[in-house]
Order: sequence, then structure tokens, then C-alpha cells
Amino acid sequence: MRPPLIRIAAALTAAALATSLTTALTGSASAARSDWDVPPNNPGLPVLGYQPDGIHPFAGGLRVHDPALYRGGDGEDWYVFGTGHAELGDGNIQIRSSPNGRHWTYTGTVWDAKPGWLTERIPGVETLWAPEIHHSDGTYYLYYSASTFGSNRSLIALATNTTLDPDDPDHEWVDRGPVFESFEGDPYNAIDPGVVEDAEGRHWMTFGSFWSGIRMVELDWPGGGAVEGAEVLHLADRREPPNAIEAPHITHRDGYHYLFVSLDHCCRVGSDYKVAVGRSADVTGPYVDADGVPLLEGGGTVILAEEGTITGSGGQSVSGGLLAYHYYDTDLGPDFDFRMAIRKLHWTADGWPHVQ
Repeated sequence: MRPPLIRIAAALTAAALATSLTTALTGSASAARSDWDVPPNNPGLPVLGYQPDGIHPFAGGLRVHDPALYRGGDGEDWYVFGTGHAELGDGNIQIRSSPNGRHWTYTGTVWDAKPGWLTERIPGVETLWAPEIHHSDGTYYLYYSASTFGSNRSLIALATNTTLDPDDPDHEWVDRGPVFESFEGDPYNAIDPGVVEDAEGRHWMTFGSFWSGIRMVELDWPGGGAVEGAEVLHLADRREPPNAIEAPHITHRDGYHYLFVSLDHCCRVGSDYKVAVGRSADVTGPYVDADGVPLLEGGGTVILAEEGTITGSGGQSVSGGLLAYHYYDTDLGPDFDFRMAIRKLHWTADGWPHVQ
């Protein structure tokens, strides 16, 4: 759930995949200098974050909440976008980059100040949450959420760019305004966007947190906004209060669409947050888990949960066969001291994802 990140601001004032992966994520031991954050109990592939003494602690290379991963191709940088922090760039979406998928550096925020229209529509918004990055026909679409804790007066908005390279002279995040909104009394909460393109080239946006669970609307492409009058589809629901399901992300593989979700409660050391998955041959569902239980009836095959000192794993995205997510480590403490993990997705013979 993205809303608990408001508490951070309050509490702190705030050549095959296997081959290329091994190459990308192998660095020299000399990289582990005093200015690199090296998590003690890294739950996934080896990642380090640049963390010199002179910058804000939450500008560290691995301090990413709700990571939206964009895995670069051969010779390309990797990027990850994360939930904002009130003391950095007016709470705007944060950006980090890596030349190799292992060494990550904070590179700033999308804007220096939130758009004026946004703060008017969502009074009290401090930080922007849970981004999604999607590339299509030479344009990068960055979706993000604006809300306040415990409210479903929320919206999902869009910014676009023609490049992710901040050194490119054409680099500029263009504000495209709101995409979809929820209001008090609506049965859903318009946060946590995820975008997927189906086999026919139609684009869909999943979203949702608590309330009635995971929803979906069709997008008007290539503009990126919601289709006018689009039906709000229902993909997943736990069917019992408080309906703790959120952070949907869909990826396609071998004839199935896989819906990844985060279950239970986020954003603290010792939390029971976890990642689960279901699949469907049709992007609009119905989605079922590995036991055949519909996700609309509380189903979901858990692939990530508590692992020793690692708790609170969720807020996931998938890019290039990799699962990115945030986690909390009881050895790191205190609350809100989170890190990003990246893990390779493995697949069973009958087509279900798991991590090792």
C-alpha cells in the first residue's frame, strides 16, 4: 500500500537471459567502498547503492520504494523509478540509474516541484507514489499516483519523455495531466498503476489498493489517457476486510498474462507484505492462481514472503525477466529503512513463476 509512505515524511520529516544477467550483475569487489550501501542480507541478485556522506540518506542508490524497473538492453543504462520523499524534489517521483544493473545511483526527481493542478485536485498531497514506466514507439510513459493516506480521493497521472538519459539534450519530462481518478464513494482507489499491451496492440492500465481490490481500464493509445467512458474491470479481490491487495503489475509470457500483486500490509519492519501471482489467457481475466482459485475469490500464489530477517517485500514490477521490489530488513532497522531487491524470475514446467 502506497499511503503508508506518507508516514515516512512524518516520521523523518522524511547472450541468453542467464548469460547477460550474470555479466550485468557481476562487479568488482573494489566497488564495495565506504560510499556504497551494501545490504547485509541481500535477498536477490547483488546490488549496491551509491551513498556518499554528503547527500540525504533517502537519496541512496538502493532507497527505492515501489520500484518501477526499466532494464536496459546491451550497452544501455538501466533505470528505476520510485515513490517520492517529502524532503527530495518536493516529493516527486525519484529516479535512479545503473550502467550494469548492479551499481545504482540516485539521479534526481522527475520535476523540482509538483504540478500546480495536481496539488489543487488532491489537497494535502506530499509525495507522489508507485510509478510505472512503459516504453512504446519511442516514447517513455511514466504513470504515477497522487493521494493521501487512508483516502480514495486519488488520481493517476502521466508524464512522457523521448529518452531516459538525463544527459540527452532532448530529455524532458512533459506533464500530460490526469489519466484516471477516484472520488469518495467510489468502490476503488486510483493508485498503483501498471500498464500492459495485449497481443492486439491495445493498452490497459491496472490499478487499485484495498477498497474493492484490483481494477483495470483501457487506455487511449498513443495518448496514454483512459478511454472515455471505459468500463472499470475487476481483476482481483480478497473478499474480506480490509481487502489488503494492491500494486498490480501484468507481464506476458508464453500465451498467458501474469498478474503480480502485493498482499497484506506494507511499509514497516516486520510487516506481512508479500508478492502473489495469478494468470489468465486474456489480459482482462479471469485470473486464477496455481491451484485454480480465482483471484476475484481471494486466490493468489505467493512467490515472495518473509525470509529470515527480510520482511515487507512488495511494490513489485517486472522488466526483462527480473522482478524488482522493496523490502525491509530487521538487521537494518529502524522502520522505513527499506531497500530495493532485484531477482530473476524462474519458471516451472507448467508455466508458473518463482524466485530462488
